[in-house]
Amino acid sequence: MKFLFDLGGVFFDWDPNHFFKDVFNKEDERIHFLTEVCNDDWNIQQDAGRTIEEAEFELIPKFPHYEKEIKMYYKNHRKMIRGTFNTSIKALDKLKDQNYECYVLSNWSAETFIGMVDDYPFLKIFDGLLISGEDKLMKPDPAIYELAINRFKLIPNETVFIDDKLENIETAKNLNLQTIHLLDPNIIELEIDKFLV
Repeated sequence: MKFLFDLGGVFFDWDPNHFFKDVFNKEDERIHFLTEVCNDDWNIQQDAGRTIEEAEFELIPKFPHYEKEIKMYYKNHRKMIRGTFNTSIKALDKLKDQNYECYVLSNWSAETFIGMVDDYPFLKIFDGLLISGEDKLMKPDPAIYELAINRFKLIPNETVFIDDKLENIETAKNLNLQTIHLLDPNIIELEIDKFLV
């Protein structure tokens, strides 16, 4: 068995609210900004390979009164990480101690991923990392899973894919990967143990 992990929600507690709660005095304005301006649909295009410069260039003319806050988004991307889930890192360490191959398949902007491996040394433990922004493909598009399968020489029904988003899990199932839909990192070890012989 081999293991293919997502990062956000599995290893990293990432949420723009962690940073912007200190930027906006009013909660309703912060919620408006993160749902209508710098929202998920806008952010995921950077995960798919669009540059931050292009993203800001498109958005600022639509919301000129938020220019300052829009430019803060990617400059402070690391401050949106409240921390890591130690339960997941412990589970990864345990798998590597038992010589299981472990890989990453993550939707993440290429630009914001620069330096992450140095800042979070546990990422060096993985046998390979596939970051969506670097390859300009993104989950749940089957093409990025197929790229991971080929690049990491995975046999789908002998590989466990772990992700917190249901749409990503569903694509993995369609490609015959074993799956763990992880909603609580505290139970990751219990879920993984079900696949260990």
